[in-house]
Amino acid sequence: MAVVAGVLVAVAGTVLVSAGLREVTTAATTAQTTARSAPHTASPTVAGAGDPLRVTIPAIGVDAALVPVGLREDGAMQTPTFGLAGWYSPGPRPGEAGPAVVVAHVDSKANGPDVFHRLRELAPGDRVLVHYRETTTTFSVTGKEQTAKTALPTGRIWNGATAPVLRLITCGGAFDRTARSYLDNVIVYADRLV
Repeated sequence: MAVVAGVLVAVAGTVLVSAGLREVTTAATTAQTTARSAPHTASPTVAGAGDPLRVTIPAIGVDAALVPVGLREDGAMQTPTFGLAGWYSPGPRPGEAGPAVVVAHVDSKANGPDVFHRLRELAPGDRVLVHYRETTTTFSVTGKEQTAKTALPTGRIWNGATAPVLRLITCGGAFDRTARSYLDNVIVYADRLV
């Protein structure tokens, strides 16, 4: 969990643009210091299950391979290529204790809609399934919000939860053609179903 703070930094500055993802590093030191104090324990449901392989969200037609992402040398989160979703591998795997984070593009100029293009349409009760080699962990959406990138709700995303929770993050809102980026983030919150 100590590295979950790196996600905070990367996602706080992640800028999805029509041609791809561009990352901006912000507030790294504070975020990493805060997260180092949070415990990280594995959930028996996914312990030993290996890395997550796919994410499916039936309500919005998502079925995408999951690839691990970490931090680049500049402190920004690595991002998946078009057509894939990325889970922040230094943090908890989806289904383990604490906030697991999955990111994906909303769209690209070259390829059109991407994995999280319809993320903003999710509603409470919609299911998110994370597939492992031999198991599937199911989450239920509890809420969502759209906030300015400059006001990413880090306290709600990385809230010190000890239960398995999932955060799905992409860009949204108005598109700034000059900066080639969306102005907002769309964040979906989900709890693991027992």
